[in-house]
Order: sequence, then C-alpha cells, then structure tokens
Amino acid sequence: MTDRSAASEQRASKSERAYRFLKERIADGRYSPGYRLVLDQIAKQLDVSAVPVREAIRRLEAEGLVEFERNVGAHVAMVDEREYFYTMQTLAILEGSATALAAPLLTAAALGEARAVNARMAECLTHFDPHRFTELNQSFHRALFAACPNPQILDLVHRGWSRLAVIRDSTFGFVPGRAQQSVAEHERILQLLADGAAPLEIELAVRTHRTATLDALLSHQAERHI
Repeated sequence: MTDRSAASEQRASKSERAYRFLKERIADGRYSPGYRLVLDQIAKQLDVSAVPVREAIRRLEAEGLVEFERNVGAHVAMVDEREYFYTMQTLAILEGSATALAAPLLTAAALGEARAVNARMAECLTHFDPHRFTELNQSFHRALFAACPNPQILDLVHRGWSRLAVIRDSTFGFVPGRAQQSVAEHERILQLLADGAAPLEIELAVRTHRTATLDALLSHQAERHI
C-alpha cells in the first residue's frame, strides 16, 4: 500500500467515525432540530481535522438529516412536517384508545408509578434534558396503557413510537414551554383516571394531550420560516 492510499484510507476511517458520532447524537436527540453543527468544535471533540467532519456532514445532508444554509452553516434538519403530522395524529388516536381501554384494569400500583414518573418529569424541568424528559414521558404513558387488553392496538402504539424515534427523538427541547404544559396535562389525565372518569373523557384527554405537542411544534416551525 502506498503512502497516498494509506492516508486516503485513514481519512475515510476518520470520516466514518465523525459520521457515526454525529448520526448517533442526532438519532438520540442530543443534537435536536436546528442544532448548529460547528465543524471546528466537532473536530476538536474527535481530535481530527475539519476535513473528515465536513465529509461526514455532507453524507448526513444527503440523507436529509442535516441542512446547510448559506452564510449560516450546517444544522440538524427540521422535522419532516408531513410525516411527523401523520405519525402524531395516528398516535393521538391509538394512545387515547389504549389508555381508555386500560383504565378499568389500571392498578393502584400502575397509577402510582405514573404519578412518580410525572413528578420526576417536573423535577427535570429545572435542569432540562430533552432526551431524558422524552424517556420519562414514554415511561409515563406506558404505565397507563400497558394494561390495554387489545394487543393489536398496543402493537400499533409501539410501532408509532418507533417511527417517531426515527423522525426525531425529542421535540421538547425545540418547542419552548411545551415540557411544562405536558407535565400539567399529565396531572389532569392522572386525576381523570383516579376519579374513574368515563372512557370517552379519558380517551379525548389523552388525544388532546398528544395533538397539543404536534400543534406546538408545527406552529413553532411555521414561525421560524416566516
């Protein structure tokens, strides 16, 4: 192997490492939509030159995960509004139904678990971590609908969650104030369940809660593009 080919292979290896480093952080929400990707900072983190980082960013741009604006630079791509809308709209219906069906079977332990999780979410607001908040949010809802007796609905809910993770891990860090509102809405859902509210009332509360996140994100993105 010549010196030139060895150098080329080494650069490719560094570029691949930079690519995986960036893609992992975009996928798990550490780099949320709109997050600016500064080449020099990333290169310093990885102890490489800016060249392999630039190559990695170009690959991610080709995949639609990164956008480049002239005179601004690269940033994590915004959420695909149409796909996000359809997924969230579907989940709103499915989660609402699953929670309503699970309500009569919900144990005091499960309700207590959900209350404890929401309390941790409230604490998380002080030193906000969008990724951690999203994990807790999923735990909260899972505790409430896990007893749903319809396995097909449960399967569809989990598929919807998986699809959301591909689109974007977390939107809470991107939409100002939505996390605080979400915690308050959780309290209302918990109260309805504790009071033995009618299934339709529970279903609509969960559905409205999910669509409120959707509306907040799409509104925020629309304002950004004005």
